[in-house]
Amino acid sequence: MGTRNLGGDAAADFQRATREVEAVGLRPEVRLTEVPAPTRIAPYAVALTAEVVSSAEDDDELASGRFVLLHDPSEPEAWGGAWRVVSFARAELEPEMATDPMLGDVGWSWLTDSLESCGARAVAEAGTVTRVVSQGYGGLVDNGTSVEMEVRASWTPVAPGGVGLGAHFEAWGALLCTIAGLPPLPEGVVALPGQRR
Repeated sequence: MGTRNLGGDAAADFQRATREVEAVGLRPEVRLTEVPAPTRIAPYAVALTAEVVSSAEDDDELASGRFVLLHDPSEPEAWGGAWRVVSFARAELEPEMATDPMLGDVGWSWLTDSLESCGARAVAEAGTVTRVVSQGYGGLVDNGTSVEMEVRASWTPVAPGGVGLGAHFEAWGALLCTIAGLPPLPEGVVALPGQRR
């Protein structure tokens, strides 16, 4: 995993953190790609995108997302620490979900539950849950109604020296799989091909 950094003790902490993130084993349905990290937000950064597919052998995308890990030893006041995760998760939902008044609360709880279940302690959480409803007209009337949900969130990991950041990456992976509609797996169990949503 490539990183943008400046050197010194902070660089060593960041390298340790990225190695910890690399060591996390996400489900086989999650396909990761490293992408250029933002260059103006923090002196150290790494970014990954992901697609969640219905099975490890399939290309039907169920969800997509982005995970950015930032490190600024000066501890920006807005962050409340030296580390910050900026994340995004998006998936298409069933059309009847468009009018569910609890959809935003459910989406945010998927994030907080993922953090908690992975043991990822965080502070200064912030984000939005957005639903996008599209209705086809004219030549697109056959497309019907589609609903997309987006969970955009950032938080400050409680990870002294970068230790414990793998749990935050694991939590983001769990959020992606939840929003994609994949059933949870017990620890050590490999997913078998199942029905598509």
